[in-house]
Amino acid sequence: MHQIPDNGRVPKSNHRRSRSSHRTRERKSDPLLGAGAIAVARDAVVGLGEGGVGIHLGVSRIGAHSAAHRFAADVPGYGGWEWVAVVACAPNSEYVTVNEVALQPGRDALRAPDWVPYAERVRPGDLGPGDVMPPRPDDERLVDATELVGATDSERPAIPCQRTDKRLTRRGLDDALHRWRGSDFGPTSEFAQRAALHCGSCAFWIPLPENAVANFGVCTNEYAADGRVAHSGYGCGAHSDTPPADTLGTPEGEVFDDEYTVEL
Repeated sequence: MHQIPDNGRVPKSNHRRSRSSHRTRERKSDPLLGAGAIAVARDAVVGLGEGGVGIHLGVSRIGAHSAAHRFAADVPGYGGWEWVAVVACAPNSEYVTVNEVALQPGRDALRAPDWVPYAERVRPGDLGPGDVMPPRPDDERLVDATELVGATDSERPAIPCQRTDKRLTRRGLDDALHRWRGSDFGPTSEFAQRAALHCGSCAFWIPLPENAVANFGVCTNEYAADGRVAHSGYGCGAHSDTPPADTLGTPEGEVFDDEYTVEL
């Protein structure tokens, strides 16, 4: 038998167990908090037929004879939202009824996500016809041509070339060129028609040997036609010379207050 201290206080560990067991007994004895009420609340939400109903997230008293049960909501476009079913029970009764059902945002559902800079949000394949994507000022993939003056062969981009015992016939090459001109990376594609700048003047475009396939090259821009054979007349908004977008929010007019002019 446990002895209570002289000060009359119950030890903390026993006190915590006492409160926990009290809540358990309360939930079992209260028809609004027990398993029966959870089942009634869930059936009411499922009956709406407006989205998936997940696990039971909790219950809270909202009055002497009513309580709100929360369920995870599996509804497209409503991440972090919860189904809430308010149930009620008359005094001295165990018959639980449903007052209302609603879809409500959870604690973090309406909180804006962490800001991700535009340059880090763009992914290969995001570029569409007519879109403009200027290179970043610190783009390590590009260098001014003047910086290559005096560079050694090992410092210049190299195009490997392999030889085999067989050669492609003129007909085979012409058939390929015909397909490429009519492909999505040819001069008549939607991208090319809506582009302001074209591959023939782009630093990301590596021309193929002119004596074999003139006017064709390979794109090396991962955000555009990466690894594709593209015509010099093809183009997209990710051209290396695409000008930067206009700065938003540029102040106009003169800033002043009642005392003196403010220098910008």
